[in-house]
Amino acid sequence: MEPNKTDLHFSAAIFDLDGVVTHTASLHARAWKAAFDEYLKAWSRSQAVEFVPFDMRSDYLPYVDGKPRYQGVQSFLESRGIHIPFGTPADEPSANTCCGLGNRKNEVYNSLIEAEGVEVFDSTVSLIRELRVLGIRVGLMSSSKNTEQILRRTGLEDLFEARVDGVVSEQIGLRGKPHPDAFLKTAELLGISPRKAFVVEDAVSGVEAGRQGGFGLVIGVDRDGHPEALQEAGADFVVQDLAELTVADIDKLYLQHQHRRPSALEHWSDISEQWENRRIAVFLDYDGTLTPIVARPELAKLSSTMRAILSDVAHAHPTVIVSGRGREDVSELVGLDNLYYAGSHGFDIAGPAGTTVRHEIGTEYRPALEQAARSFEHQLSGIGGVLIEDKRFSIAVHYRQADDGNISRIERAVDNVVKEQPRLTKICGKKIFEVRPQLEWDKGKAVLWLLQALNLDSLDVIPLYIGDDITDEDAFAVLKDRGLGILVAETPRETQASFSLKDTSEVERFLYLLSARS
Repeated sequence: MEPNKTDLHFSAAIFDLDGVVTHTASLHARAWKAAFDEYLKAWSRSQAVEFVPFDMRSDYLPYVDGKPRYQGVQSFLESRGIHIPFGTPADEPSANTCCGLGNRKNEVYNSLIEAEGVEVFDSTVSLIRELRVLGIRVGLMSSSKNTEQILRRTGLEDLFEARVDGVVSEQIGLRGKPHPDAFLKTAELLGISPRKAFVVEDAVSGVEAGRQGGFGLVIGVDRDGHPEALQEAGADFVVQDLAELTVADIDKLYLQHQHRRPSALEHWSDISEQWENRRIAVFLDYDGTLTPIVARPELAKLSSTMRAILSDVAHAHPTVIVSGRGREDVSELVGLDNLYYAGSHGFDIAGPAGTTVRHEIGTEYRPALEQAARSFEHQLSGIGGVLIEDKRFSIAVHYRQADDGNISRIERAVDNVVKEQPRLTKICGKKIFEVRPQLEWDKGKAVLWLLQALNLDSLDVIPLYIGDDITDEDAFAVLKDRGLGILVAETPRETQASFSLKDTSEVERFLYLLSARS
C-alpha cells in the first residue's frame, strides 16, 4: 500500500545538488583536476620539485568534494604544504590566490556545462516529485554558486520549496561543509525541525554536515563505489542510486534511526565513570544476549569464552540470569553455580547453593498450563516447524521454523487456548508465542524483587540489565531512572533502554570490560 502523509514520520527532505539531483559532480571533479593540475605544474617548476597530479580519489574526496569552492582550494593546497593568500571572490582567474584558483576552476566548469550540458538523475527527481505529492516539504542545499544556472538549464527551478546555495551562504556568512550551517538554514526556510527531516548527500563532508546538524536520517548516495567512506562519515544508509528506495523504505529507515541508542562500547568510559564508587548489580537475558538466536532452543549453547567471562563478572558483581527459559534449563545451559537464576520471565527464582534466595509465583496455575500444552499439541499437530515447550511456569510455542503462511494460524490457536483458559495470558517474543499466568509479574518486577532480596536496593547500587527481547522491555522500564538498560539489536527498534550493543560478540566485549572493573 502506498503511504500518505499521515502515515509518514518525517515532514521534510533536503537534497544536495551535485551527484544527487544532477550528474554534475563528475564535471566539478574534472574542472578541479584541470585547474589544480595546471597550477601544480607551474608550482612544481618554480620549486624544482616533481609534479604530482591532482588525484580524484585521494585528493578530491577528502579535501574538495562538497566544500565551498574557495575553502576547497585552500584545503587541498594545504594538504600539499602549499600556502597562498586567500584573496577575495573578485580575484581574476589568473590570480595566485585561493579565490583566483577557485574562479579558474569555475571557468573550466562552465565551459564543460556549455559543451556537454547537464544530466539529471531521473530516480532522484521522481522521488522528489512523489514526496511533494505526499505533502512533504523539499529543500535543496548546495555549496555551488552555479546552482541557479543548473536548475534553470534542467527545468527544475520549481522542484524545491527552499534553496540555500553557495551564493546565499556567502551573502549571510554560513560556514561550508562539514559544518551544518547551510543544511540548518534550509530546514529553517522550510519551517521544520532538523530532527523531522532527512538529508541526502553524496559527499563525505555533506554526510558529516547532516550528522552534525542533528537531522533525523542521513542517506548517502555512493556514485563512486566506495560506500564505506560515507558510512564512516555517519551515513545511516548508503545506496548507489535512489531508485533503490521507496518513500516507505525511507520512512522505515527514519523510524529506526529515531529508536537508535548510543553504543555501550563506544561510551564505555562515560558509563564506567558513572559507576565510580558505586556497586553494580548485573542482570542478563540468555537467548539473543549471551548466545545467538538459533533455530531450536536446545541449540543455544554458551561459548567457553562467554562462560569464562560470565564467571569473572559474577565473582566481581552480583549477577542474575533473567530468562524466558525454565530456570533449571537455563541453569544447566550456563553451567555456573555462582549466579542467580530467574527462569520463566522471573516466575521461578533461585540463588546459588547455600543461599536462601527462592521465589516461585503462580504455582497454582500449573493445571491450566498443562491443559494449554495439551490443547496446543492437538491444535498444532499438523503444522510443520512448530515446537511446543513446557517451561513449568509457562508454555512456549516456537514458530521460527514454520512457514510464514502458517503464522496467523498458529497465533489463532494460541488465542483460542487463552480464551479457553482465562487465567492465562499471551505474550509475544522473537518467533515465539507464550502463555503464562495472568498475574502482575514480569522480568521488571522480578528484577525489583531480586534487588530487595539481595540487599541491593540502595542508592549506592546501579542495576545493569542487558537483553534483546520485547519481554526485556519491562526490566528496561523499571530501571530507566535508577539503572542502566542495554538493548542487544542489530537493527534499532523502539526501546526503554539507554544504550545498545549490536550482537552477542559485543555483549562479550562489554562483559569482559565489566569483569575487569572491580
